[in-house]
Parts: sequence; structure tokens; C-alpha cells
Amino acid sequence: MKILSPYLLFLGDTKDPLSVKTSRGIAQWRPERTVGQISMPGCEVTLNLPELDFETAVQMGAKTFILGLANAGGVISEDWLPYLRQALENGMDIASGLHNKVADIPEIKQLADRLGRHIFDVRHPTQTLSVGNGKKRSGKRILAVGTDCSVGKMYTTLALEQEMKARGLNADFRATGQTGILIDGRGISVDAVVADFISGAVEALAPDNSEDHWDIIEGQGSLFHPSYAGVSLGLLHGAQADVLILCHEVGRKHIRGLPHQPLPHMQACINANLGGARLTNKQAMLGGIALNSSALNEQEARDYCQKMSDTYQVPCVDPLRHGTKTIVDFILSQRG
Repeated sequence: MKILSPYLLFLGDTKDPLSVKTSRGIAQWRPERTVGQISMPGCEVTLNLPELDFETAVQMGAKTFILGLANAGGVISEDWLPYLRQALENGMDIASGLHNKVADIPEIKQLADRLGRHIFDVRHPTQTLSVGNGKKRSGKRILAVGTDCSVGKMYTTLALEQEMKARGLNADFRATGQTGILIDGRGISVDAVVADFISGAVEALAPDNSEDHWDIIEGQGSLFHPSYAGVSLGLLHGAQADVLILCHEVGRKHIRGLPHQPLPHMQACINANLGGARLTNKQAMLGGIALNSSALNEQEARDYCQKMSDTYQVPCVDPLRHGTKTIVDFILSQRG
């Protein structure tokens, strides 16, 4: 899918800052693709973007209305329907990362069809996919992997893309989840792909490319999460990654959502991910460790990063605090 920008970001009537994390991610990582936000009465959250009506947004070039919300259950509120209708009537497409599909709302689907507008329910891939084959592909690839879910894989890959592009390198972020797709405007939500086709989906997402090109592939889940390890392994096989970046949250006590499941040891996680990756790329290497160090103060974070770097002989940073310069330097020294 290819979602047209610029975007108008919908914040609904939310009162929880976490519920607009998708819109916030778009505003942070792709500000040039965003004209502003639109809120309902009672909304207590802002992205500090211009508050626009539909007519003004379209005059400013908006092409897609983004439901950048993550509410409980991923449902589409009845109160949102007038906003969906207005978006279509003003000539915009609609894109949503919610579990419920906009295209399943009869009146909205019929209006979109009549007006020739597109609806992108990005959690639900529509393209025809093949099974993976593991054949050698040209170009170079980086994949983020994790000790657990929600440890910063998307943030890390976007930060790597930003650093590499700032250096003039030929690099592209490849989104594999709904938030990443809405940030970048394209991708495949691999957790919604039938299991047999996950590796093939990633092969399609990061196909043959020029030898100087880097695909920076967003990771999902963890090999050590009983609920999501299948998606993580499919990503490892399909990415055919030259470089893995291990992501970890300092201070997490157990696998997310499973108090009975301990976090893996870092070395065990590195070994398992390299073992999986080397099925399709025997030269796969660890290129760095990216931490979410929000539980630590600045000096504690730097000390922890240094300890990890000394132990595993790769750069270790918190991408939010320290950037990814040292990781990119290391990758280029090994695979540049």
C-alpha cells in the first residue's frame, strides 16, 4: 500500500496522551508529511500542530485523513463517523491502524466508492503474497530484534534511518507494523499475515536493491515471547539481514503481559537471533544494542551502555538520549 501525504491527523476526543502515539509518531518522524491536527470537543491532548478544519487542511494540500489513535479494543466510535464522512467529501483518503476496519462500515465504504476515495486499513494487508524462498538478494539490510515486545524496535530503526540519511547514505525504513506504516506511508503489517507468508512478505518489503542501499527493517515481537515468537522468526528469515540491532528495556522484570515468563539473558537472545538470521544470511552479525534507559538517570544510562558495549563488543546506546551515530559508524566499518 502507498498512503498519500500530506496528512491531517485525527485526535478524536481523547484525554490519554498514550492513545495518540501513532499520530505523535507521525508528527515526530515525518513532520514534512503533516499539515496539522483536528480534534473533537473535549479533547485534552495536543501534538502542538495547527488545529485545522477540513476545508483549510485540503487547501494546505492534505490528501489523507489519519485515524492515528489506539483506543481500548481498537474500535471506531460512532461519534467519529461525521469526521470520516467530511474527510471523504473534502477529497481525502482515510487511513487507520485500528483493529476494526473502516471499510467494514457500510455507509463510509459506499461513500468512498462513490467519490473514488481510498480506505487504508493498515492492520489488514490486501496484497497477494508469496511464501519466502531465502534466495540471496542484492542490497544490504538491517533488522531490529528484541528481548521482548515494546522495547523500542520501531524507534531504533527510524533513528537509524535518520542518521544514515543525514550522512547522505542510500537508506530506507521498512515498516512492518501499523504505526510504522502510517508514519512512512507504506509497508506490510506482518502480524496480520498468514504464518506461511510472513517471510515472503518481508522479502517483498525489502527486495533486491542497489549494492549501496540499506533497508532498515522494523522488528516485531521477540523470539522469547511465547505469544509472538512466530512473527519474529518469520521476520528474521525474510529479512535476510546483514546486521541485527538488539533492543532492550532496562529494568523490565518479565516478558510483557506474562509475569510467569522471565526475560532472556542478553547473550542467549543474541545467540538465538543470530541463529535464526543465519538460515538465510550466513554472514549476519550483531551491529549494536539499543536500550530504552528511561528507568535510569543520565549517568546511570551511560554507565550501563558502556558495560553492555564492553561485554558484547558492539556499540550500545539509548537512541533517544544518545542518537545512533556510534552504531552506524560500527556498521559501516564492518559492512560499509
